[in-house]
Amino acid sequence: MKNTALFFLIPIFLFSCKSNKNIPDVSGIKVDVPIERFDKSFFSIDTNQLQTGLLKLQQEHAGFYADFMTELLGVSGAITDDKTLQVCRQFISGYKPVFDSLKDKFNNTDKLKKEIEKGFQFVKYYFPSYKIGKAFLYLGPFDAPGVATTNGGLAIGIQQFAGANFSIYQTEPIQRMFPSYIVRRFSPEYIPVNSMKAVVAELFPDKSGSKPLIEQMVEKGKQWFLLDKFAPTTDDTLKTGYTKQQLAWCIENEGLIWSNLIKNEDLQSLTPTVIQTYIGEAPFTQGFPQEFSPGNIGQWIGWQIVKKYAEKNSTLSAEEIMRTPSIKIIEDAKYKPK
Repeated sequence: MKNTALFFLIPIFLFSCKSNKNIPDVSGIKVDVPIERFDKSFFSIDTNQLQTGLLKLQQEHAGFYADFMTELLGVSGAITDDKTLQVCRQFISGYKPVFDSLKDKFNNTDKLKKEIEKGFQFVKYYFPSYKIGKAFLYLGPFDAPGVATTNGGLAIGIQQFAGANFSIYQTEPIQRMFPSYIVRRFSPEYIPVNSMKAVVAELFPDKSGSKPLIEQMVEKGKQWFLLDKFAPTTDDTLKTGYTKQQLAWCIENEGLIWSNLIKNEDLQSLTPTVIQTYIGEAPFTQGFPQEFSPGNIGQWIGWQIVKKYAEKNSTLSAEEIMRTPSIKIIEDAKYKPK
């Protein structure tokens, strides 16, 4: 990032952008997403009768058992497998205190179920053939995904949604794994929107890794464009992970951000360090005010470019826009924010 002497406007008041959206009526779309408490079943196992407990767990949660064992614990899940028994015994012993401190937080899942189902109504509106499964709440290793799609539905790791003030998040090992600007988002209100992010990633996996900076920005902007379709009433702070102050600063300074980018960077750059500056997790963006700018500002700019393209091509469906090559979106959008 080259040094710049640009002065950035600081918004006098904070706000979250809520544009006028043509939100489709999805009330007639019937959706049911049963929520299974895999975590409760797993941690209720008596380790003195581990094989019996695992067999019961497999029978009760057939849609998630294999994924949990293979993808999260790294074992076969076979109840006759010594490694499976050893790892499960150790995991239950080591994480039982975590489960005990979290289980009551998710006792009532009625609101969560309603919010997830609302998101899936929009998913079905835009992609009628999408197969909806269950939502499995599990407690896994802290570095396991917060939300992921599986063959059985959604896997939601409650270890990443305990609330920013959760005592374990303040410990040194977790702080090394997840700095405070990420822990800030470890709250239950992020579960519905992160669930829709997982669906977006399933429908349109990000394959932009080999592309130049500007195309990666737009490809990732497409993800937020579709997320906006699946969660049209969700606050943009939850979609982006930005604070209200960061989002307000981006909106107020959109033109200056873009101007700074095109003047001081090669938007066709393939250099990993350059791309990392603008895309991915970071507390702020280098070259911009640390106290106001968010990290991952490239995805936000990419989102604005995709929205501009969508405005100019209102007859295209969401799926058609998602399948449009990023270079065409860039050329046709003629993005020039003021």
